[in-house]
Amino acid sequence: MGNSNKSANFKEKLKQALNSTFKVISDDFVYFSNSKKEKNFDKLELLDLDNLKTKMDFIKARAEIDSSALKKKFSDEEIFKKHIPDNSSCKSLYSMAEKIRCETLGSKMLKGIKKNLVDNYNQKILSFKKDQLKTKDDVSVNEAFELYMLKNFHNIELNYLTKKILGFWEKDFDLSISKHISFLKDNLEDQNKYSSKFSEILKEMDIFQTENYEESSEDNKDDGQNNPSNEDQNTDIDDSKNPDTENETEESLDGDYDIEDYKLDDQLFKTESEKHNNKQLVQKKALNSINLEYKIFTNKYDEVIKAENLENIEEALKLRRTLDQQLVGFQDIITKLANKLQRQLLAKQNRSWEFDLEEGLLDSSKLPRIIMDPYNSLSFKKEKDLDFKDTVVTLLIDNSGSMRGRPITIAAICADILSRTLERCSVKVEILGFTTKNWKGGQSRENWSKLGKPKTPGRLNDLRHIIYKGADTQWRQSKNNLGLMLKEGLLKENIDGEAISWAFNRLKKRREERKILMVISDGAPVDDSTLSVNSGDFLEKHLRKMVKFIEDKTEIEILAIGIGHDVSRYYSRAIKITDVNELGDVMVSQLSSLFENKNKLH
Repeated sequence: MGNSNKSANFKEKLKQALNSTFKVISDDFVYFSNSKKEKNFDKLELLDLDNLKTKMDFIKARAEIDSSALKKKFSDEEIFKKHIPDNSSCKSLYSMAEKIRCETLGSKMLKGIKKNLVDNYNQKILSFKKDQLKTKDDVSVNEAFELYMLKNFHNIELNYLTKKILGFWEKDFDLSISKHISFLKDNLEDQNKYSSKFSEILKEMDIFQTENYEESSEDNKDDGQNNPSNEDQNTDIDDSKNPDTENETEESLDGDYDIEDYKLDDQLFKTESEKHNNKQLVQKKALNSINLEYKIFTNKYDEVIKAENLENIEEALKLRRTLDQQLVGFQDIITKLANKLQRQLLAKQNRSWEFDLEEGLLDSSKLPRIIMDPYNSLSFKKEKDLDFKDTVVTLLIDNSGSMRGRPITIAAICADILSRTLERCSVKVEILGFTTKNWKGGQSRENWSKLGKPKTPGRLNDLRHIIYKGADTQWRQSKNNLGLMLKEGLLKENIDGEAISWAFNRLKKRREERKILMVISDGAPVDDSTLSVNSGDFLEKHLRKMVKFIEDKTEIEILAIGIGHDVSRYYSRAIKITDVNELGDVMVSQLSSLFENKNKLH
């Protein structure tokens, strides 16, 4: 009875661990059952947990679920079918090449995945048995091709027998594939390029003209993408007749289960803790996809500069005094806005106390009971932490020429107000600006001209991204920097998409739990140098994709305020103001509503 319960407990933990693993790796769910009819979203045959007899079976199950999850994550079925060879003999090799691509990406993503796959392949190699190997006819091309891919992409070390098996075919493979290995490895993340090249390679290989091996009827009907089990039938090395496996009765999982040997509790914890790394990979992949379409001629002349390095101290102080003079006229409004935001934030902090503690502040409400009965112990209380301490807000301000005058002055004033006020409420604030170093393209365009003005060069100007205040810098230490927004000649062109990408990359590195990006702009991205030699919507398309990526793929909250222009065509959460004097009130109300929504979630 004890063994039966232990067995059930083990299988349940195994099911949870594999479920968790698949979910984390593929960002999806899989359900396990003993029924052959139940399938996951990929029509993948379910693992039958009752048939796991040995430790080798367990290793194989771990590797197979990793491989299946990686295929779901990295393989696009349409791209797969687009490049699949017509020759049915090539299909299984093409499918194996795609499987290895996904596994290689997964091995780079997480060390645990790499270990599972390598252990499983090493196990197959050790268990491989052949009575006689004299000619190519004694070896399936599928078996040899799998070994070739494992050797070149997974760096699996072959033993004497598998080297001999591969030896019959290695020269044929090398003749067609070896010169393309570097290209294939460089394009593992680009399925379209990788699959296209591999299909081309397989079509040019002449080995199938002389190869006389038999294919199963299933291979002729299926291209291999929707039924990964076909790959395993065609390409997995048979370990069913391995005497070492058959004699592993002492380690039988149906016998005396030792759950600690498999550390399933650790696996459940690790797969969840690795979710953050997995999300970063997903984000990187999405960003790479966006950047593939957004071309930059050169970023050699771009700069990220701290505001204090734009001018000397005397000029910075002079510009700050100018800003302070503007603040005098807004003093009543400033005080009102600051107090309003502070009241709203502090009111939403959900302040509460923990009572009946052994240490803290003395709870005076409990003193009467001490007087009535001296044997009662003293009672203490402690205030709970504030909800919004773990928040950072980035203000990204358009520093383009069209913001010159009153708009940039009001933006600087509002940034100053918010920085001081949020700081009092324990919310960190970062203030950034974006513009270009030059009009008409600067050094980037000069370089482009010298190279003969190639067509559609992409972004063709020198970026300037400015850090007015870092999130960890106190307002009093950087207040002079905010006056530098008024610097003559600073405001030029605006390339919003790249500025948002820059602000996002800074924000995602922060450790705060909640991250908010507020963009203040007066319209669409404009850079005459870039737009004169690219499509008219080149910069707008990149801006839209960047904003959509942040909104859909990340936990960073992004909102925008358009000064005189409607920016809702770019941002889901956007508001337009017609009078620049409304900016302060709108910024306060927008931030306040964000914090209010946060509270509702709790």
